[in-house]
Amino acid sequence: MQRILVVEDEPTIATGLHDDLELEGYAVEVVDNGSAALKRILEGGFDLILLDVMLPGTDGFTVCREARIQGVRTPIIMLTAKGREVDKVVGLELGADDYVTKPFSPRELLARVKAVLRRGQDEAKPLSSYHFADITVDFNRFEVLRKGEKIDLTAMEFKLLRAFLDHRGRVLTIDELLQKVWGEDVFLTDRVVYTHVNNLRGKIEEDPRNPRLLISVRGIGYRFDG
Repeated sequence: MQRILVVEDEPTIATGLHDDLELEGYAVEVVDNGSAALKRILEGGFDLILLDVMLPGTDGFTVCREARIQGVRTPIIMLTAKGREVDKVVGLELGADDYVTKPFSPRELLARVKAVLRRGQDEAKPLSSYHFADITVDFNRFEVLRKGEKIDLTAMEFKLLRAFLDHRGRVLTIDELLQKVWGEDVFLTDRVVYTHVNNLRGKIEEDPRNPRLLISVRGIGYRFDG
């Protein structure tokens, strides 16, 4: 049974989340403040964390940042009443895997929970190959084929594609892409990412002007939906 930690100080929301998740077959624990949440997160044993941003004392952003600094890799979905893009960007850059803006429907939240848990299981298994649309990626041979015909990607485009496939369905911020593809000690502008994403689109999208695989998330980054 997968275990979920719910960090929410609003009793009505916390109870609703607890009951809905238990009905889906998850084991659920609820805490109502940031300090208690960080303590339980560091103790480990959870498969997913639903983390409210606005908490008494230590806020959710701080809890997320400290957890990642301490090496916690458990998936985190941020719950926030804030709809501003900057708050979503902050959460993702601090290490959150997804975010849901209040008010949210139970169906939407459960879909996000299942997607993040499934993605975490997939990412634990290193990909040797992957197929999407009419394209096959062979990571052992460093080849990308469309209907059996080789697509010539540069080394950096291949690394970029690998980053998207390793985190398929998740929004990757510009900073995350720079770190994962170019490295933490390399200082480049955002334009480098834009250029390489556009070049990659030109090679894997059926219509690069109307991308269906590499989706732009305005003000945040990109998501791979293949």
